[in-house]
Amino acid sequence: MATYTPAETEARSGFSIGTLRYYERVGLLYDIARDSSGRRVFTDRDLEWLEILRCLRDTGMPIAQMQRYADLTVNDGSVSERLEILRQHDDAVTDQLAQLRQWRRHLRDKIAYYEGVQEQAPPGPGTLTG
Repeated sequence: MATYTPAETEARSGFSIGTLRYYERVGLLYDIARDSSGRRVFTDRDLEWLEILRCLRDTGMPIAQMQRYADLTVNDGSVSERLEILRQHDDAVTDQLAQLRQWRRHLRDKIAYYEGVQEQAPPGPGTLTG
């Protein structure tokens, strides 16, 4: 099994060394091996788990919910509760996507407005055109 130093893990996962330490301290990373000098040694399994954590974090899952998911994964084995956490998070991501689509439409409308304004004479000083 391949092993990786913290620096290699940082490069492969995209998580800073500080984040890796924090995740270990709060229970999101578990059973991280150490070499004879006490330095952390990561495995392919750890990198796979970090990929899951990246997905959850980057889609807005709160740390407390990530901790619950990690705890269930490591200690409980409860598939049904893990599934429920992921379903709830998927619903939240769906809502976020809908909101982002709405904001994107608004941005595109503003872009179209300013492209039209740009073709005309610029407004005078102090004119608020939003």
